[in-house]
Amino acid sequence: MYQYTDFDRQFVHSRAAQYRDQLERNLAGQLSDDDFRPLRLQNGWYVQRYAPMLRVAVPYGELASSQLRVLARIAREYDQPSEQVFQKAQSTQAGFGTHKLPTGYGHFTTRQNVQFNWIALDKSADVMDLLASVNMHGIQTSGNCIRNITSDERAGIAVDEIADPRPFCEILRQWSTLHPEFTFLPRKFKIAVSGAREDRAATAWHDVGLHVQRDRSGAVGFKVLVGGGMGRTPVIASIIREFLPWHQILNYLEAVVRVYNRWGRRDNMYKARIKILVKAEGRRFTDEVETEYQQIVTVDGAPHTITQDELDRVTASFVPPTLDKSAPAAGVLASSWSKNDRTEYTRWLKQNVAPHKNPDLRAVTLSFKRLGYAPGDATADQLETAAELADYFSAGEARVTHDQNLLLPWVLSEQLPELWRAARKAGFARSNVRLLTDMIACPGGDFCALANARSIPIAEAITERYQDMDELHDLGEIDLHISGCINSCGHHHSGHIGILGVDKDGREWYQVSLGGSDGSTLSGSSVAGKVIGPSFSASEVADVVEALLETYKSQRLAGETFIGAVRRIGLPPFRDAANRVRHETGNADEAHNIRLKTADALTD
Repeated sequence: MYQYTDFDRQFVHSRAAQYRDQLERNLAGQLSDDDFRPLRLQNGWYVQRYAPMLRVAVPYGELASSQLRVLARIAREYDQPSEQVFQKAQSTQAGFGTHKLPTGYGHFTTRQNVQFNWIALDKSADVMDLLASVNMHGIQTSGNCIRNITSDERAGIAVDEIADPRPFCEILRQWSTLHPEFTFLPRKFKIAVSGAREDRAATAWHDVGLHVQRDRSGAVGFKVLVGGGMGRTPVIASIIREFLPWHQILNYLEAVVRVYNRWGRRDNMYKARIKILVKAEGRRFTDEVETEYQQIVTVDGAPHTITQDELDRVTASFVPPTLDKSAPAAGVLASSWSKNDRTEYTRWLKQNVAPHKNPDLRAVTLSFKRLGYAPGDATADQLETAAELADYFSAGEARVTHDQNLLLPWVLSEQLPELWRAARKAGFARSNVRLLTDMIACPGGDFCALANARSIPIAEAITERYQDMDELHDLGEIDLHISGCINSCGHHHSGHIGILGVDKDGREWYQVSLGGSDGSTLSGSSVAGKVIGPSFSASEVADVVEALLETYKSQRLAGETFIGAVRRIGLPPFRDAANRVRHETGNADEAHNIRLKTADALTD
């Protein structure tokens, strides 16, 4: 993991002190709410439906166990609403999927951050100080700036890796943090970096996606994709450079963001993302980036060229850790294990354990998708337990995954049985990684003021229906993504099955799409799913998903995946199955195609 320098630590602590002064002046009435709003947003503090929400930056997903423990403390001591606020929030949840809103927890996001939903604003400076004590913050996790740099959770350890992207991610983080020219962009700006042959970072869905490449001589560089994004207008990023030498990446990105900053739509926030500019201008955009890049390199003197010394300095933080091989290992499967234990363990090895660049090690995913919890939620105690598992089995390191789980990257293969037992005891060993219940979901209308509908009850209803592990494994790998509004924080566009919450006459309805892809090997090239028909009521969604899966089971070929079947036979059989659900539930008159009135709203 990257080791903070004295400058890094001083910067984070001074930023926390600056925020405390701003907060105190706001609470004293000396700084208006309107003037305070951009200041809190620059530090990751939103005001949501019922309470403030903090988004904590986790650059490229890496977390130390000490940081997990501080996140646990924040969940336990600060993520607690007043009784009055909580009762008001709970009273609005009547109807389908009535459930107790969770408190005292952290939430892992698809962009490898951690969020808290109940921290009182007058306690926010105390939380900033706690984060700074372990080199964490919320800087640029919101606002119209370059956001958290994300990557493959297996960066540095993947067997298909071309080169470790983490040193470049860290250099990008340092370059983009409080970059004076890019503090107030037309809209938010997201960068993802992949260093492997398989794209596990969904790069084509980002404003900028970077793929590590090697040329014929073996030199490292980047394929540069620009203009991806979801929301009201899903767009797959375009390749604008097939190969850029690694040392020029900052100069080139400077050119990309300058062109966007110059020509992005500030007159219409719904059309302000770079994807709209790239789609509208096409080759002209690429040409202007190249012109700007040549200006930076030849006239300005290439001021952001990465030197070998700087790359070596940063890379030195990403060497494999020294593992304690003296820790007791469980060895082979114990003879005392039951048949069920052996079955569970074998499935866990297949779904939750990935090969490692070091043949003596494995990468292990702890599943945070289980009944009774929203996808990606972790209580204070569970965060503490995850820290303990990271210390004991993974050299004190864990990583937040794009799919809202945690990954342990440094597990000795002989300790897998022991880790499985410990993870099962903690509730993290469910062998559903990449299966139907390993779904992505945003917080939705339970918390977000922008949401048209709730996501958590929908996720809960589907999860409850598919608890049989035999059935889940028979269905195979399926990406199910749920968003509570068109802003697509749940990435519904890229789901094999996508569910989008929409509003109709003040009621919650849901559109279902099929055939989306995030660009992974299983899913194939990145593509947006297609809506299969009219919207469905909340009570129908789980039935619709079941109907889709039954159609797949009845028509699949031997060994064929769900997404493979969708692409082979097309949408009509699935659409017909979904429409039968509506007919059987008697909602044919009410459920009809609606035109979405929501759009890419400017997030608070």
